[in-house]
Amino acid sequence: VKGYKSPTTKEKNNLSHIFLNYDLDIDLDNFKVSQLFFSTEQVTNDTYLKVFDNHITNSEARPENFNVMKSEAKLLLNNDSFNFDAGFLSYEDLGVDKESDRYQYVLPYYNFDTVLDENYFDGSISLSSTGNNNLKNTNNLRSNIINNLSYNYENYITQSGLNNNVNIMLKNVNSIGKNDSDYKSSPQVEFLSIFEANTSLPLIKKQENYNNYLTPKLSLRFNPSDMKNYSGSSKRINPSNIFSLNRLGLSDSFESGRSLTFGLDYKKESKVSDEINRYFEIKLATTVRDKEEEFIPLSSTIGRKNSNLFGSVKNNLHENINFNYNFAVDNDLNTFEYNEFDTTFLFKSFETNFKFIEENGEMGDSSILENSFTYNFDENNQINFKTRRNRKINLTEYYDLVYEYNTDCMTAGIKYKKTYYSDRDLKPTENLLFTITLFPLSTHEINADDLLNE
Repeated sequence: VKGYKSPTTKEKNNLSHIFLNYDLDIDLDNFKVSQLFFSTEQVTNDTYLKVFDNHITNSEARPENFNVMKSEAKLLLNNDSFNFDAGFLSYEDLGVDKESDRYQYVLPYYNFDTVLDENYFDGSISLSSTGNNNLKNTNNLRSNIINNLSYNYENYITQSGLNNNVNIMLKNVNSIGKNDSDYKSSPQVEFLSIFEANTSLPLIKKQENYNNYLTPKLSLRFNPSDMKNYSGSSKRINPSNIFSLNRLGLSDSFESGRSLTFGLDYKKESKVSDEINRYFEIKLATTVRDKEEEFIPLSSTIGRKNSNLFGSVKNNLHENINFNYNFAVDNDLNTFEYNEFDTTFLFKSFETNFKFIEENGEMGDSSILENSFTYNFDENNQINFKTRRNRKINLTEYYDLVYEYNTDCMTAGIKYKKTYYSDRDLKPTENLLFTITLFPLSTHEINADDLLNE
C-alpha cells in the first residue's frame, strides 16, 4: 500500500502484509493422514486490517480475527489406532499497547488420543494426552502435561424405554509455572475425577405428515476433587452444551461439586419426502446443586444453587422463513439475562436477515442489532446491504451497500461504505469504491474521489 496518510500521525507510509498457508502431504506409510502445515500472518501496523479491509483479496490465508495475528507450524498424524498432532504457535495481539505483552508463544504443544478397548464391560475406554509450554505477558510461563482416561458405558435401554448411560473420567495434571497466579513455581501433580449418570425417556407420536418427538432428560454429576478458580472466566452455557461432560470447556480442571441437570426436548419433523429438513424444535434445560460453587465461572450461572433456565427455539417449517431464538432466564423467571434472535426471510429474489443479541446481569452487558438484505435482479445482477447498531452506546457502527455484476470470469461492482467508530489510525470514513475481479487473477479497487481527481 503506497502513499497511505495516517489521520493520527499525518505521515505517509509504505505498508504491507503477508498471509501464508502451506499444506504438505508427506504420505507416510500406515497413516491415513500425514501432513505438515505452516502458516503466518504479518502486518506492518496495528490497524492495517481494519483500514485496508476493502482492498485485501479474500482467501483462505486471510486472518479471521483483525486484532490477532497467528503463526503456526504443525505435524498431523492419523491412523486406525490413534490421532496425533504437535507443533508451535505464536500470537500477536494488535490491541495491546505494551509491545512486550502483546506476544504469546506456545512452544511446543502436542495432542494425542486413542481408544484402548471398545468392549470393556459393555463400554469403551479411551486415553488422551495434551501438553504445552505457554509464554505470555513477557514473563508469565505455564507448562503442563494433562492425561485423561475415560470410560463410557454404552446406552442401556430398560423395558419401560428409559435410555441410560454412565461416564467416568480420570484426569492427571502435571504443571509448573512462573509468575502465574494459578500454577505454582514448583512441580505439581494432581489427580482429578468426575462421575456422570444420564437418563432420558424418548417418546414419539406419529401423524400423517409429521413425527413428534418429546424427550425428558436428567443428568447427575459428581466431582469429589478440587477445582481451579475460573470464576472470572467467560463461559457460555446453552441447551446444546449443558449435557456435555466438559460443558465448561476446561482442560486442567473439572466442574466442582454435585449437580442435577434437567432438560426437555421437543421436535416436530416433516415426513414429506421433499420437506425432509423441515422441523420445529424447542429445548429447555436448567441445573440445580446442593451448594453454591464459587470457582465455577459466574457468567455460566451453573455455579448457583439454581442456575438460569436456558432455552432455544428453532422454526424451519416454512421454506421462506427460518427463525432461531436462544435465551436464558434468571431463576426468578422474570429477568432475561440473554436474548438472541436470528431470523431470515426469503421471498422470490429478496432475502433479508435480522439478528439481535442482548446480554445482561452475570452473562454480560451488550446489545447489538444487525440487518442485511440481498436482492437479485437477475442471475448476473444483485445488490447487498448490511448495517450494525450498538444499542448500549446508541451508535450505528457501519453501513455497507454493494451492487455487483457477475459472470463466470468477472465480477464488477460499486461499494458504498460508511463507518462511525474510531480505533487509532481508523477514523470514521465514507467511501465510494469501484471494484473489478478477474477470476482467478486479481482484484482491483479504486476510490471514487481518486477516479474523479484523475
